[in-house]
Amino acid sequence: MTILYVDADACPVKEEAVRVAERHKVEVKIVSNSWMRMPDSDLVERVVVPEGPDVADDWIAERAKTGDVVVTADVPLASRCVSTGALVISPNGKPFREDAMGMRLAIRNLNTHLREIGEIRESGPAFTKADRSRFLNQLETIMRAAKRQSGI
Repeated sequence: MTILYVDADACPVKEEAVRVAERHKVEVKIVSNSWMRMPDSDLVERVVVPEGPDVADDWIAERAKTGDVVVTADVPLASRCVSTGALVISPNGKPFREDAMGMRLAIRNLNTHLREIGEIRESGPAFTKADRSRFLNQLETIMRAAKRQSGI
């Protein structure tokens, strides 16, 4: 059975993810370091993990498997989940694919290093309406694929 995991801390598309999951009647795990308000739904489970680096990521990565969907902007978490067979999408609607993970990890590590030494000051482009729309379209496609993988 497909489960939708949302890496919820700083995720701008939590409500959209829940709407798509409800349409597909898929269980949703909203994982964060603190309680957050979500739409009431029998399909939504809020998972609050202890504070600490990568605690939410570890919780998701330990459970996501083939037939599941993960929403995250975290490239290392995406890599871990893709390697277990889960389908992974970023909040801006860009899917993480296994054949591109090496490059995405390398770019992420380079940008982290450049920020640490002061060569880059901004964190990236702002989230837009087009990103939200692309996310909804891609999540719908990915959700169908995940349900096929899990035999639903």
